[in-house]
Amino acid sequence: MTASADSIKLMPRVSVPPQPLLAAATVEWLPVDSLLFDETNPRLSSDDRLDEDGGDSQEQVLLHLWRDFAVDEVALSIAANGYFPHEPLFVAHEDSRAVVIEGNRRLAAVKLLREAPLRNLVGATDLPRITAAQRARLDTLPVLVLSRADVWQYLGFKHVNGPQAWQSYSKAQYIAWVRNTLKIPLDEIARRIGDKHATVSRLYTALMALQQAEAAGTFYVDDRAKAHFSFSHLYTGLNYSGIQRFVGYDPAKTATAKPIPTAKLSAFGELCEWLYGSRSKDQPALVQSQNPDLRILDEVLQSKNGVAALRQHLPLAVARDISKGDERLFRESMVGAKRALQEARARLLTGYAGEPDLLETAEDAVQLAENIFEEMSRVRAGTRRGRSQRSGR
Repeated sequence: MTASADSIKLMPRVSVPPQPLLAAATVEWLPVDSLLFDETNPRLSSDDRLDEDGGDSQEQVLLHLWRDFAVDEVALSIAANGYFPHEPLFVAHEDSRAVVIEGNRRLAAVKLLREAPLRNLVGATDLPRITAAQRARLDTLPVLVLSRADVWQYLGFKHVNGPQAWQSYSKAQYIAWVRNTLKIPLDEIARRIGDKHATVSRLYTALMALQQAEAAGTFYVDDRAKAHFSFSHLYTGLNYSGIQRFVGYDPAKTATAKPIPTAKLSAFGELCEWLYGSRSKDQPALVQSQNPDLRILDEVLQSKNGVAALRQHLPLAVARDISKGDERLFRESMVGAKRALQEARARLLTGYAGEPDLLETAEDAVQLAENIFEEMSRVRAGTRRGRSQRSGR
């Protein structure tokens, strides 16, 4: 089993901090049929839902890995070159089961190469058929038997801040597991995995807030309108002052498992529905893209009228206008009109060649400007008279 240049590209190396437990562990060879996928792997409960009919089964995990994580590339490499013994799987013995906690893609590739029914299950019709001799060489795989606690730093470096990074929701789940289960402080997690403390804290806080909402029944991640879960909308939004005030989040406090005050969980549930929508309520997400929608939402939430508009299920742009009020909108319109006319004048000599329709447009603009000016003058005169009358009393 020799590695080719192509196969090395498919299975890249990672530089990680020294791990004494890994260095001291002895490689064992275990039967493939005894190895199970890790159904609690953060990657598998991340940005895209598992199929609704049984998301925790081994077959569903295999389907998810095949669909979303380029298992075919790994399978093609193994079919051509065999399994490289210097890339052992990490296995934890849990409840008398051998669970692969690192290397699920490689395990999926081997199982699909070995088993035609599994290929049919996931639709892997293009994978090469291996010979009986090749299949026999894949009867067992090299593993390092370790507990999850033994390798959290390695996995955190590799998948949270390393070259094979998970999606943000998966990162947050892993950080939360290390913090809540292993009781490792967030600043130490950040230091050990080579990430910024602020980033680790934001990911943890946003996930804890979501768990609070689910426990309180104010929002469920699985009820979101879209299959893709844009977790970054939430952990980024919690940095905005308007959103912070609306949900009662105080960023000055140390990251906690309950960042949202109990009295504000209903408001936090509303925020999540505006961010992600609700399938059960047939409500689409208001935030379609982080820029500029998230900042617009933050602005709207700083106005009582804006919040009322959102609660009436009005579009985000309409809620923004309502939050600004007529006076601000009028001022912005006037300033914008002046700026547009200044830009038109700057381009007049090079952009206008005597077209009559543009001249008519300019004439209409002049008439409209005169009408606005006359009306504003009458309003101003009336305001002055009112002030004079009040002062003379």
